[in-house]
Amino acid sequence: MMRLISGTFPSVKLRDHNPISKSKTSKAISSSSSSQQKSKVSNPKSWSVYLILSTNEPIKTYVGITTDFARRLKQHNGEIKGGAKASSAGRPWLCACIITGFTCLSQASSFESKWKIFTRKSPRRKRDEEMSQSEALLQHRRRALDKLHDSFECSHLQTDWKIVTR
Repeated sequence: MMRLISGTFPSVKLRDHNPISKSKTSKAISSSSSSQQKSKVSNPKSWSVYLILSTNEPIKTYVGITTDFARRLKQHNGEIKGGAKASSAGRPWLCACIITGFTCLSQASSFESKWKIFTRKSPRRKRDEEMSQSEALLQHRRRALDKLHDSFECSHLQTDWKIVTR
């Protein structure tokens, strides 16, 4: 007997040597997977990579991915359940940048990872006396994002900076 753990991964729990039940089960699995494929095609998710900025000490930034940014920001700010443990300090958070145009989770995850790597590897510049810590952090992230855009094909992506830096 087959039992579905999820729509993608069936799990064999008990073996049933009755060919009638096997054919019924395989038909159920194939019909459920085909309906899931149809729903994926008719309802494509648009993935986004976002940058948020903390407003309380310690001032820091956070890069993440989501299909629903408004919900995700509420999670980071503790208004609804969920959110990353790393973002619990520094609440409330503000949206600094949203990059849209990713068609799948894999593209968005890869971009997010590369942005974080470019940020870590790029040298930090000395902060001007007039520049706030948040401006310095955003400029650092922006320089890393610019290098990422120069290194990879990103023409299909739309970048929307919500907080303007000098």
